Amino acid sequence: MALVTLGINHRTAPLELRERVAFTPERLPEALAGLRAASGADEVAILSTCNRTELYLAGNDDCAPHVLRWLAGFHGMAPTELEEALYVHRDADAVRHMMRVAAGLDSMVLGEPQIFGQLKDAYAMAREHGTTGSFLTRLFEHTFSVAKRIRTQTAIGENPVSVAYAAVSMAHHIFSDLSRNRALLIGAGKTIELVAQHLSEAGVKKFVVANRTLDRAQGLAAAHGGKGIVLSDIPAYLADVDIIISSTASPLPILGKGAVERALKQRKRRPYFMVDIAVPRDIEPEVAALDDVYLYTVDDMHHVIEENIRSREGAAREAENLVTDGVQDFLRQLRALDAVSTLKQFRQRAEDLRDQETAKALRALRNGGDPETVLRGLARGLTNKLLHEPSVQVRKATVEGRAEVTDWLRELHQLDAPEADSATTSETL
Repeated sequence: MALVTLGINHRTAPLELRERVAFTPERLPEALAGLRAASGADEVAILSTCNRTELYLAGNDDCAPHVLRWLAGFHGMAPTELEEALYVHRDADAVRHMMRVAAGLDSMVLGEPQIFGQLKDAYAMAREHGTTGSFLTRLFEHTFSVAKRIRTQTAIGENPVSVAYAAVSMAHHIFSDLSRNRALLIGAGKTIELVAQHLSEAGVKKFVVANRTLDRAQGLAAAHGGKGIVLSDIPAYLADVDIIISSTASPLPILGKGAVERALKQRKRRPYFMVDIAVPRDIEPEVAALDDVYLYTVDDMHHVIEENIRSREGAAREAENLVTDGVQDFLRQLRALDAVSTLKQFRQRAEDLRDQETAKALRALRNGGDPETVLRGLARGLTNKLLHEPSVQVRKATVEGRAEVTDWLRELHQLDAPEADSATTSETL
């Protein structure tokens, strides 16, 4: 079965384009159904994170142009706006790409662990809405197995440096002693959980967690001795915090320039450090133009990321070797499955011919036919029908110069190579 992966990521597209192509959780069911209908693929899945949007399709090798048009149309764009940023992987390359993504080898922060969970969520969403089948199920599960092996057999996961860690590391460039600062975390997902953990380890003791649902905000805040609030309460706390890190799935900005301007007047020029990890962005880009505001996005953390890459180059090479092994193992499994399917068809055809010849023989016996004659006829008829089509195809292949077909026939039936014809031999000599 054909496998195709299309996508954009942090290497091929700027943040402005990535946020336009991101899928919100609310629209993913609609997107999965629309993608399968537009592409003609049997199975589809969608991965959408702050750094990438990828579409996985099985069953239609010629779907790329249709998918490009669908993706652009779904997000209200022209296909030409995506063409230069879009990459396409097929078959073995698509398998390799998925495994590299799951292992964090294609991430902005090399080896970051969050993408593994995000890929599992993408698979679970596709399964829940009935857009995966046996092929993508097998691929995802094998990919997860390879990614886990990489985590346990290489050092790529040691001292993990995630985007959340990078964001907290950058805070030290603004504030020398984080224990004196108060943090506002917007969102309560896995990324913000990591941010809270790293901030706490860095010495931050005062937290406010804002989220759409209060229970979730209070639960995360309580783990770090902080306070949970709903998103609408943010303006009331804005002037009292120094660090703001946001990561939600909101399709629209949560924190606007006006609210920050009003808070700055109360702060008397005390600086803000802000990191917007979300795609689409949670903080209006215009906030960056305000004095005493240091606003960063995921694309601004290159120096932390480059240091991370240098420290993990050896582990990355080991991981790449494990990916190569994983790809080969998956392809071997597919070939074995294909052989099983072919053998089932072959056996079924032989059994159908057997049943036809047996029925003919039984009719002959019921009509008073001589048993020995009927049995010989059965054997002859079955042999002729079993060998007719293979014989025709071998002769055809030989005429076309495909001698390997004859070699395969000898190997399959353990036949000796024919002896050279004496007349031909003498002429050759």
